Amino acid sequence: MNAPAERMVGTLLLPQPYVLFLGDVTIAGYAKTAFGLRDWAAEKCVGEIRLDGATVTTGLDEMTAAEAQSRGARALLIGVANPGGVIPASWRASLVEALEAGLDLIAGMHMRLSDIPELATAAQRLGRQLIDVRVPPAQIPIANGRKRSGKRLLTVGTDCALGKKYTALALAGAFARRGLDVDFRATGQTGIMIAGGGIPMDAVISDFEAGAAEILSPDAATGHWDVIEGQGAITHPAYAGVSLGLLHGSQPDVFVVCHEPGRTEMIGTAGYELTSIEEIVELTLVLGRRTNSAIRCGGFSFNTSAMGAAEAAALMATESRRLGLPVADPMRGGAAFDALVESCLA
Repeated sequence: MNAPAERMVGTLLLPQPYVLFLGDVTIAGYAKTAFGLRDWAAEKCVGEIRLDGATVTTGLDEMTAAEAQSRGARALLIGVANPGGVIPASWRASLVEALEAGLDLIAGMHMRLSDIPELATAAQRLGRQLIDVRVPPAQIPIANGRKRSGKRLLTVGTDCALGKKYTALALAGAFARRGLDVDFRATGQTGIMIAGGGIPMDAVISDFEAGAAEILSPDAATGHWDVIEGQGAITHPAYAGVSLGLLHGSQPDVFVVCHEPGRTEMIGTAGYELTSIEEIVELTLVLGRRTNSAIRCGGFSFNTSAMGAAEAAALMATESRRLGLPVADPMRGGAAFDALVESCLA
């Protein structure tokens, strides 16, 4: 039984809880889906499955598919976002084993589960679901550029995989705690799995990127906020297209620039230096004004996970003075993050 079908902005019903599948991943950045589920939907995760050779772990209990099923898991969720979104042949016996153990399969890869013959055959034989999350809705309109009601915040970045999703989730949570009407709008497979809805922007045909962003954050009440998960980087040699379409279609009133101190090269493109924070701000303002003349930068989100607390605090304070806006690590919280939230709402 196959269920990729059409995904609109509404609720996406997934069989839960999950066991997270890490395959044979050796680069932590490629396991960002698993880490995202662990950090933002831990109540939906019973453990992890790793293959021989894997060096990355979420820290959850390691188990077999049968053990996961006995602990209440209803689905194996592929927690990997590798280059090209492929499901290699070396994983497939384990995925069939999960189907045989009574688990459905969920993936957010570009390669669809239903296109892999051995998985499709096993799922049909066992009456299990193959659920592909990275499937955009049908009949996305071309963008019209019409200004929509409500307020919008978009996270942008100096590169890929450095905290745009985490920042958006943290800001949406902070807005909600202040009593504001707010929605987190997911634009990638991990965010969709966390939120239960959204549009996988990197699976949308380029002509319809901005239109997809428009329907992702529709007209809303005057005081309502949509906090929109950013994708890629507007200067990335490979992924700038999705970033620009998302920027134009989102029409953000506020954007927050996400950055990882110490990173010098763009991910997946050796030889391309990271764009400076200042250039990202400048370009986002210039290009964003095309659909929202009042766009502004609310501040900066730093991924300081590789630093100690004192070093991170000192760096963020120094950069805040230099840049003239709050700099915070949402995962550390505290006064710096409170200042970032207030700046975005100002």
